[in-house]
Amino acid sequence: MELETERLKVIPCTEETVEIAINQKYDSGPQISTHLKKLNEDPSLLYWGPWFVVRKSDGSILGDIGFKGKPDKNRVVEAGYGFLESYWGNGYATEAMEVLIQWAFKTSKVDRVIAETLQDNYGSIRVLQKLGMKKISSTETMIHWEIGNSD
Repeated sequence: MELETERLKVIPCTEETVEIAINQKYDSGPQISTHLKKLNEDPSLLYWGPWFVVRKSDGSILGDIGFKGKPDKNRVVEAGYGFLESYWGNGYATEAMEVLIQWAFKTSKVDRVIAETLQDNYGSIRVLQKLGMKKISSTETMIHWEIGNSD
């Protein structure tokens, strides 16, 4: 399964899709290898981990987005994302996260999506605001956000 927007394909992270990232020399960070190990132990984690964001026009991986595990007993899932700096400011994060959050709500397993960002990460704050997420709390360093299925 993959999700699509006008400009992007969003594909779940698997052993096969990691090969695409390796071939593009995309530095996916430790969350990808950790997810793959957990996925081997529990295949039901497939869509509840990282997804690669691929630009349709040229097949380039722009970043990765996803969830930090399956929804909890309260039907809440935490989302996160990271994009290569050269692609910042083009709306890709908002576009990709929007389709992923919509998918999560359509699964009927999620009532709320939460996220967090650093107080001074203005680009990320703007993405979360554009997604319709609401600030629910903050600390000296972090802001915590959420969006509900009915928002």
